[in-house]
Amino acid sequence: MSEALNGLQRSMMCAEVSSAHIGQEVVLMGWVQRRRDHGGLIFIDLRDRTGMVQIVFDPESGADAFGKAERVRNEYVLAAVGKVRPRPEGTVNPNLATGEIEVYISEVRVLAAAKTPPFYIEDGVDVDELVRLKYRYLDLRRPEMQRNLQLRHKVAFAMRDYLNRHGFLEIETPMLGKSTPEGARDYLVPSRVHPGNFYALPQSPQLYKQLLMVSGFDKYFQIARCFRDEDLRADRQPEFTQLDLEMSFIDEVQLQTLMEGMVAEIFDKALGVTIPTPFKRLTWHEAMETYGSDKPDLRFDLPLIDVADLVVDSEFKVFASVAKSGGRVKGINAKGCAKYSRREIDALTAYVAIYGAKGLAWLKVTENGVESSITKFFTPEQLEALCQRMGAEAGDLLLFVADKPAVVADALGHLRCEIAKREGLIDENEFKFCWVVEFPLLEWSEEEKRFTAMHHPFTCPMLEDVQYLDEDPGRVRARAYDMVLNGIELGGGSIRIHSMELQEKMLECLGFTKESAHESFGFLLDAFEYGVPPHGGMAYGLDRMIMLMTGAESIRDVIAFPKTQSAACMLTQAPGEVTDKQLRELSVRVSMQAKADKK
Repeated sequence: MSEALNGLQRSMMCAEVSSAHIGQEVVLMGWVQRRRDHGGLIFIDLRDRTGMVQIVFDPESGADAFGKAERVRNEYVLAAVGKVRPRPEGTVNPNLATGEIEVYISEVRVLAAAKTPPFYIEDGVDVDELVRLKYRYLDLRRPEMQRNLQLRHKVAFAMRDYLNRHGFLEIETPMLGKSTPEGARDYLVPSRVHPGNFYALPQSPQLYKQLLMVSGFDKYFQIARCFRDEDLRADRQPEFTQLDLEMSFIDEVQLQTLMEGMVAEIFDKALGVTIPTPFKRLTWHEAMETYGSDKPDLRFDLPLIDVADLVVDSEFKVFASVAKSGGRVKGINAKGCAKYSRREIDALTAYVAIYGAKGLAWLKVTENGVESSITKFFTPEQLEALCQRMGAEAGDLLLFVADKPAVVADALGHLRCEIAKREGLIDENEFKFCWVVEFPLLEWSEEEKRFTAMHHPFTCPMLEDVQYLDEDPGRVRARAYDMVLNGIELGGGSIRIHSMELQEKMLECLGFTKESAHESFGFLLDAFEYGVPPHGGMAYGLDRMIMLMTGAESIRDVIAFPKTQSAACMLTQAPGEVTDKQLRELSVRVSMQAKADKK
């Protein structure tokens, strides 16, 4: 039977007990991590969110407490009163923060009994993730999960502190808004008081924060909840958290410098890690050409090297035909990988096929020359030129893809990361930041047969490129920028359009008529008629940042109650059915087909 506290107050947390408290009486409360009965003595590791401390039950110092300790099991919740003593010589635990002391208990209260958990409450537990998510309240007791969420708190606190000191105001924006065509699919909420109409949960506070700039607030931020109904993966959830901010009267360099300072301070305060600034800056074109990705991992080298000019006149038709037709022929130099077997190279060929590559050509550089089944298609001079361009030495493996530029970039961009993993080139404790700037403003959608915004419709084009909006929209660069960390986009933003004329031109390029533009964004366009300051901002994925800082495999490990990859909650069984009465109140009808599909 559980007992009440009856005025008993915890005097300190478990991991706060130290040698400085020897001889003092303390009151501790927490969960039983493990219990060990050594005959005359019972030892219990008591755990709370700070860590563990060993408490000792001796029948001579408390017969009643000893009797209760005999019945205690893992995950029971206890309140324990006792005196701090040094551990006997030879029993000190150097791996435990409280390993030099133990607490001899005179009184204990069992505050709650517990069933045997479905998995051990410890780090590195080997259990299916779905089981962990079903019993999330138990999973969150594990020390690594506690550390992850404590770090999340520290980061959010540091963000608020930094931005407050730099004059930002934290302003909340609505969760129930208007559905606008911004990119991803909206989560819709039916309105009871407006039958047949729907709110949309925010994909981001983008429009509201621009309105706040029109309102004269100058510097805004919010740690905002956002919602996107899209396919999930390790770094994506249907609901997520981002640091959202906006500033007036600034340019890209001013904003980026401020953000570098914020990130450096966060890593220093939360991890004790020094991040050098300023960050490396790459244009989008440089990033794609050199690394095959607009979010390059700079912890290792392995650049993509263009060799089209060297092979255009070769007898290797795969290379020559692509080079002559305006495609790309590029390669990477896998240093020291000439030892790879044909089977390993075939596995790499299958790997790049995932990203659209039709094949993977290779050359092994040895002390005796170049080896490959394709060497016969090249002259000695051409092979020598290839090796020189690739910076090849004996023992290197040269890997090539020939195809359309997008395919070559995607295939080799992923291949360089795969080679780096296989060869141990990545320092998991390194944090390598960079900015990617000057993105294309627009990208062509083959599916829709029109240009779409690479970021969003309110991104400002580079002023020198505005002249191309009519004749060559795909040539226009954006005043957009992404902060990249270790190959993952940490945050992104842009300088916004503040000219009504330019905003209407941008929407026209995206296929909006004047009428449809005002139907979707009328409230913003109307506001633009009343004096808009130049402004720009960013949004950081808070979940992604914590994932990278903790070294977690998925953002699910840094979110208290995440969804599965099917956007379901194993804990609460959401989404779930609702009653017909609720649907009638919302003027919503579920089709028979939808019900059949569910079954």
